[in-house]
Amino acid sequence: MAQIIIPSALRAFTNQQTRLEVTGNTVGELFNDLTRRFPELHRHLLDEQGRLRKFVNVFVGNEEIRYLQNEATLVTAHDEVSIVPSVAGGR
Repeated sequence: MAQIIIPSALRAFTNQQTRLEVTGNTVGELFNDLTRRFPELHRHLLDEQGRLRKFVNVFVGNEEIRYLQNEATLVTAHDEVSIVPSVAGGR
């Protein structure tokens, strides 16, 4: 199973777990498994159509999925997937 690294801002929705093993062959399938297990994450990660929200950056290893095949990006059992929420603010 691939591992998803949960950022601190979302750990309240995963019982403070920092890493989770999830199943799937694509990034989209991993997020479907993740949000099925932790339904509160759905509104933070996915839009009404079930696609990743634009402000959620996802990396497979060091590669951002926007430069790959987005949610269709293939993953293996040894991949590490990172969720990096965008941060806004300032003046």
